[in-house]
Amino acid sequence: MTPFWPAFWRGFRALVPLWLGVIPFAVAYAVTARAAGLSVRETQLMSLTVFAGASQFAAAGLFAGSASAWGIVATTFLLNARHVLYGLSLARQVPLTRPQRVLAAQFLTDEAYGVAVVNGVREPGGLSFGFLLGAELSLYAVWNVATFAGALAGGVLPDPAALGVGVIFPLAFLGLLVPLLIDRKAVLVALASGLGAWGLARVLPGGLVVLLAGVGGALLGAWLVTRKERA
Repeated sequence: MTPFWPAFWRGFRALVPLWLGVIPFAVAYAVTARAAGLSVRETQLMSLTVFAGASQFAAAGLFAGSASAWGIVATTFLLNARHVLYGLSLARQVPLTRPQRVLAAQFLTDEAYGVAVVNGVREPGGLSFGFLLGAELSLYAVWNVATFAGALAGGVLPDPAALGVGVIFPLAFLGLLVPLLIDRKAVLVALASGLGAWGLARVLPGGLVVLLAGVGGALLGAWLVTRKERA
């Protein structure tokens, strides 16, 4: 059994290089939320409880547009539906108790999942709950510190669009994707998912595109793997 704390700190440090991309994104969220009329307390509470960058941005924009509660919930649900796929993937790689599953699910992010999957194979004894939680809380800590700083300084910061944060997430995802392209099946699934998302984005809203492209890519990957096993 992998000792918890050494694995935890290895996971925590593994996310540190991504902090530089997360900090401006969290600050931009805080500026957006404050401009939408949320107080510092409300802005921070969303980061503490929701902890999902794209969903928080969407919710802040919907608050500004006086959207209904159901509209906000539905939008954020669609944006976060991909985490169900992450959870199913991790459940096959990491032995977790029920309380550990709940805790890991609360703090799961795209970056933590990507780093855990890429680095987990190099962990002594394989990917562990300690490494996964360390990676998750590393991002959680810096996200909330940056949110608080942005909420306090929102009045003197430029418009979020001027910060150039739109390019941060695509670059971060690209950096997480490249180490996973280890064979032809992975490359094929990545290309098919990307092209599918590009095509769907022309006719469907973003949250639904993420869900459909993610599910489609997962099904394609499962079919390719099972076909090879049958052969």
